[in-house]
Amino acid sequence: MTNETIHTVALVGTGLIGGSLGLVLRARRSDLHIVAYDPNAGPEAVHRGAAHHSATSLRAAVHEADVVVLGTPVRFLPGLLGDIAPHLKPGALVTDVGSVKAPLVAHAADVLPTANPFVGGHPMAGAERGGIAHADAFLFENATWVLCPPQDVAEVEVAERYPALIDLVEATGARVLVLDAKRHDRIAALVSHVPQLVAVLLMTLAAESNADDDAFVRLAAGGFRDMTRIASSPFDLWRDILVANEGPVLDAMARLADALQAMRYDLAGTDLAALAQRFDEARTVRNTIPKDTKGFLAPLADVYVYAEDRPGFLLRLVQTLYEGGLSIKDIELLKIREGTGGAFRFGFATAPDADRAVAAFTEAGYTAYRL
Repeated sequence: MTNETIHTVALVGTGLIGGSLGLVLRARRSDLHIVAYDPNAGPEAVHRGAAHHSATSLRAAVHEADVVVLGTPVRFLPGLLGDIAPHLKPGALVTDVGSVKAPLVAHAADVLPTANPFVGGHPMAGAERGGIAHADAFLFENATWVLCPPQDVAEVEVAERYPALIDLVEATGARVLVLDAKRHDRIAALVSHVPQLVAVLLMTLAAESNADDDAFVRLAAGGFRDMTRIASSPFDLWRDILVANEGPVLDAMARLADALQAMRYDLAGTDLAALAQRFDEARTVRNTIPKDTKGFLAPLADVYVYAEDRPGFLLRLVQTLYEGGLSIKDIELLKIREGTGGAFRFGFATAPDADRAVAAFTEAGYTAYRL
């Protein structure tokens, strides 16, 4: 497949990921015709500019497509592969944006025609809120987009076999990483799926403790708040992922349990040298994580502003940011009591935006800072 052979891309599912993909492809690949199929959000995708038109049936969406992107929740993907199989034109390539790859790659080999390869996809990007209403053409900028080839295709062969798909992904601003599907799922279990469970567990423990002493949640700021940010993710999203990747997740949980027990023994035995070594190793490895790429949930750069308890104060802060051309991604009121001051936390997409916000607030006479 070459770039010249890609004329039509079908987006089956136009939520946050599918809608964002449509927006960026329309902006950066004007040679493409984007078709959306989503009974709930297809017309809205067209309205938002994420697709040229909304198909009225699955067949109508895919039968002329050169690339079909499945953007539905994980539990619907196996069924969709079977549903689209009879309607694909020879040579059309199928991919997806789900978080679990091995079961789907294996299933695709069973149900898709041999003329229609399935290359699993997983863009490592997301947001706090889903749906086409929150689609963003810049969602994939500097994100890692994993591609998992069919079982009979080696990782090193992907660039040669599917150059058009790679060009398509790179047009979104993402960086392609090719991984075997099983390898992807083992990694995802440890770096994404288990951390989600740990965040939920930490918040559960804090909530249980808070029932006896309400100081727990009041002190759950700083590092604890950052560590548990993903605990706000909805279970409806994670249910399918955890079930589909059950084996690797259970293995990773077992490794975590062993590591926690070993650390507990170090502490109980006052083996501070062993604990120091763990801290050193953790710091060394963490410093190797790329700082300019996104993960499943893009980090925010926070700015704190002293808040006066008087009417209209927040409005004036927001007006200051508006006049500075700054977009707020998150906002929270911290440590406020009746009749006293507190602090607003503003979240921004990038560190430079946060620095500009501090400068704008300071120039306007407010006390603002970054941690």
